[in-house]
Amino acid sequence: MNKQRTYIINVAVVLVGLIFIFRLFQIQVLDDKYVNIAEKISLRRQTVYPQRGLIFDRNDKLIVYNDPVYDLMIAVPIRLKGIDTTAFCALLQIDRSEFDKMLERAKTNSYRGKSVFKRNVSNLLYARLQERLYEFSGFFFEIRQDRNYKYNSAAHVLGYLGEINKSELDKQEEEYYEQGDFNGKKGVERFYEKELRGVKGEQYLYVDKFGVIKGSYKEGKLDQDAIDGNNLHLSIDIDLQLYGEQLLDNKMGSVVAIEPSTGQILALISSPFYNPAKFNIQNRGKYYTMAISDPTKPIFNRAVSAPYPPGSTFKPLMALVGLQDEAINKQTHFGCPGFYRLGRRIIKCHPHAFNTGLQLSIASSCNTFYCNTFKNMMQLDKYENSEESYNAWRSYLKSFGVGDKLGIDVSSEVSGWLKDAAYYDKIYGNGSWKYSNIISLSFGQGELGLTPVQIANIAAAIANRGFYYTPHVVRKIENMEYIPEKYLVKNHTKISPSHFDAVVQGMQEVTLSGTASHLVIPGIAIAGKTGTVQNPHGKNHSAYMAFAPVIQPKIAIAVVVEEAGYGSSWAAPIAHLMIEKYLMPDSVSKSSKVDLERKMMESDLIPLKYKSQRNEALYGK
Repeated sequence: MNKQRTYIINVAVVLVGLIFIFRLFQIQVLDDKYVNIAEKISLRRQTVYPQRGLIFDRNDKLIVYNDPVYDLMIAVPIRLKGIDTTAFCALLQIDRSEFDKMLERAKTNSYRGKSVFKRNVSNLLYARLQERLYEFSGFFFEIRQDRNYKYNSAAHVLGYLGEINKSELDKQEEEYYEQGDFNGKKGVERFYEKELRGVKGEQYLYVDKFGVIKGSYKEGKLDQDAIDGNNLHLSIDIDLQLYGEQLLDNKMGSVVAIEPSTGQILALISSPFYNPAKFNIQNRGKYYTMAISDPTKPIFNRAVSAPYPPGSTFKPLMALVGLQDEAINKQTHFGCPGFYRLGRRIIKCHPHAFNTGLQLSIASSCNTFYCNTFKNMMQLDKYENSEESYNAWRSYLKSFGVGDKLGIDVSSEVSGWLKDAAYYDKIYGNGSWKYSNIISLSFGQGELGLTPVQIANIAAAIANRGFYYTPHVVRKIENMEYIPEKYLVKNHTKISPSHFDAVVQGMQEVTLSGTASHLVIPGIAIAGKTGTVQNPHGKNHSAYMAFAPVIQPKIAIAVVVEEAGYGSSWAAPIAHLMIEKYLMPDSVSKSSKVDLERKMMESDLIPLKYKSQRNEALYGK
C-alpha cells in the first residue's frame, strides 16, 4: 500500500514538474506576449522626423529650407536617481526651482513613454549637452525640422509652422500626428501640408531603467526610415515679389500679379508684411504678441482676405455686362454734364467731354455712363421685375469669380461681398426696390466688396477675352505628376468674346490719354483702369487693375493702397513699375521712372493714427 502511495506521489510530482516545464516553454518560446511586456519596459520607440519639402520660386530659386529643432525629452516613468542636478542646471543655465517646475510639468504632460522637458534648445546648448548627456540618465533629444528663409519676403504666401493643437489632433483622419508635432498654419505651408510633411520613421532602442540607451532593438529590423516631403515649386517670381514689397513698404494695401495664360500668381503681397524668419518655431513666441497688437495687422493677408469696394476698377466689367445683356452697344453714347441726377441725389463725375461713348467712359472714368447702363439693364423688358434683372446682373459677375472664393491655394481666402436679392428685400421690402436704390453698384461702390486677388482675376479674364484659370501659387510638386486639377481647367465667363475688344480699347486709352496717361511705358502696351475707392473710415483708397501687353498678355495686376487717395497717384504707378520690372527687368533703372520708383519706395502712407503703435521689430532682419 505504501509502495502504491509512493508511486502515485512520484507520478504526481513528475506531472506537476512537466506542467511547469511546459508552461515555462510556452511563455518563453511559444507565446511572445510576455516577452513583449517585458521588453516594453526596456524599449523606447523614438520618432524619426522627415525633412520637410523645400520651397522654390518659379525660377527654381530656393526660398524656404529646414533647420533642426532640438527638444530635450525625458523618459517616462521619470527616474532621476543619481544625477547631478546642480551640474545639469548649470548646463541649462536655470536654477533649481525652475528645474523642479519643468520636471513637474513634464510629469503631467507625458505621451508614448516620453515627455518634453525643454523645447527648442539652441544649437549651442544642444552641442554642449550632447557631450555630457550620458551623465544624466533619462534625458535624450528628439530632432524636428523648423523653417528658415533665404529672403525676407513673401511671408503671407509661405505661411509658417506651429505645434499641432488638440482640435487638429482630434479631427485628423490618418492619425499621422501626435502631441508635439508641427504642421502648417498659414499660406502654402498649410494648403500643401500633406505634400510637404513627408512620412515619419521609427527607431526602437533598448534602454535601461534610467532611460539610458543600450543599443538598437533586434539590430534595427523593426526600424522604419523617414520619407522626406516633396519639394514645392511656386509660381511666385521672388525678384518681382521683393520689388513689389519695396514699392509697397510703409503702406497698407496689397498687390496681386497673375500670368493670364495659366492663372499662376507671379506676386502676392500684403502690406504691412513681416519677416518670415520672425515667425519660425524658435522666434514666434516673442514676435506673435507684437504682431497681433500691431494696429496695421501685419499677419492679416489683405490680398485674399480683405474685400474692398472696387470703385472705378469695376467699370470695365460693368461695360462688358451691359454689352452682353444689350443694355448698351458699342455705339451707345450718354450725355454727361459732370454729374448724374437721381431725384434729389447728385452723383458727381470727372471732367471730360459731354458726349461720352464706351471707350471714353473707361478712359475718363465716367460715373454717368455706368449709372445709365445699370438703369437700362434693370429696366429691360425681358425682365419682369428688379429682382430678376438684378439676379441676371449678379450671375454675370459670379462668372468672373466675384462673390465666391476663387479657390486659391493660400489659406484664409474670403468670398467678398455680392449680396443676393433677399438682402435688398430685407432692407426695402419684398419687391419694393429698384435700380435707384442700388445705383452705387454700377460704379463699384455700395454693397460690393472684392479682394485684390479677385480684382486681378477680373483683369486676367479680360486679358484672355473671356476666360480665366483659377489663380494659384503652385507650379510643380516634385515626385508628383500633377498639381490640383482645378488649376488646369479653363473657367469661361458669361460674356461673349466679341465684346472684349471694345472694352480693352477703352482700357488702353486709360494709359494713352486717360487717368493713367502720365505713366506710359515705351514699348509696352498696357490696358488698365484706375479707381478711387470711397472709404467711410478715412481717406479714399487708391486702386488700379491692368494687364500687359495688350496682345498676348503676360501679366495681369491689381493694386490697392489704403487711404492713399487717387488711383492714378499711387496704385497705378506701383502697378506700372511692376509690369516694367517683369517684362523689361533692366529698363526701370535706365528710364525716367527712376524718380517715380524712388518716390514709391520712400513714401510713408501709414495713417498717423497707427504710427505710435507699430512694432518695427517685426519687419526687419
